[in-house]
Amino acid sequence: MSTIVNGGAGSPRTWKEALNAERPLLLPIAHDALSALLIQAAGFRAYAVGGFAVVGARLGLPDVGLATVTEMAAAVGEMMAVCTLPVLVDADDGYGDAKNVARTVAGYEAMGVSAIFMEDQRAPKRCGHMAGKDVIEADAMAAKLRAAAQARRSPDFFIIARTDARAVHGLDEALRRAEIYLKAGADGLFIEAPQTVAELERVGRAFSGVPQIANMLEGGGRTPLLPPQELYRLGFAMLAYPTSLIYRVARTIENALADLKAGTLAIENEGVDFEAFKDIVGYARWAGIEERAGAAKS
Repeated sequence: MSTIVNGGAGSPRTWKEALNAERPLLLPIAHDALSALLIQAAGFRAYAVGGFAVVGARLGLPDVGLATVTEMAAAVGEMMAVCTLPVLVDADDGYGDAKNVARTVAGYEAMGVSAIFMEDQRAPKRCGHMAGKDVIEADAMAAKLRAAAQARRSPDFFIIARTDARAVHGLDEALRRAEIYLKAGADGLFIEAPQTVAELERVGRAFSGVPQIANMLEGGGRTPLLPPQELYRLGFAMLAYPTSLIYRVARTIENALADLKAGTLAIENEGVDFEAFKDIVGYARWAGIEERAGAAKS
């Protein structure tokens, strides 16, 4: 398996190009550099970095507002160092008021991040499918979005507004907020956690032509899981899969540890081997650097 796949002339460079390259745009959620490498090697056109997966994998903590922007940016930087795909980053609530939002946008844009999504939750924020959420006033979120739009240096930096109002005030309020957020400068929308297919249909119809995210949270999410083309037909241009990788990783580690505790070495047919893993992490490239440096010395 090849790992670092440098994009050719037709590969997407900006988020808008990624949206045009694949319809719908499938977004596996990476939690570390290895998962980002494998996403690119699998042939996806873009990926996303979600707080739920990163906080769980990197810090061993739940997604309840415990991670800082510095910790999230460090994780994103590690992924971007080995993966050249356009990336959408979870910017939580912007990590503060309008001035903090402006700094968050400037920092991520300087790193080369292609897009962010920012939510209207009241601190402490939490995973969008957890109970106990609250939201700030719509006008306060609109001010954050205006600050984000003003802070970006390039119009190619894509800003997605997420509202968690469905769980708190109902779908009508979520749709009302989405309209306000578009007027404030958002390029796309993320109405979190519709609870039925009918609600998905209504959300998709409400903002025809606006790139929208459907969040397909496997293993206990509140939104019905539908096939990609069905979601695209309903009006969703981006499909995020926030738990599909991290849940499988967690179970695989549990199973491997149980095998070790039982004295059973069962890697065959359950994981990659030594040579395959060297290929995944690009061993040949680094060995070549060593060889060329040694030849230069002689």
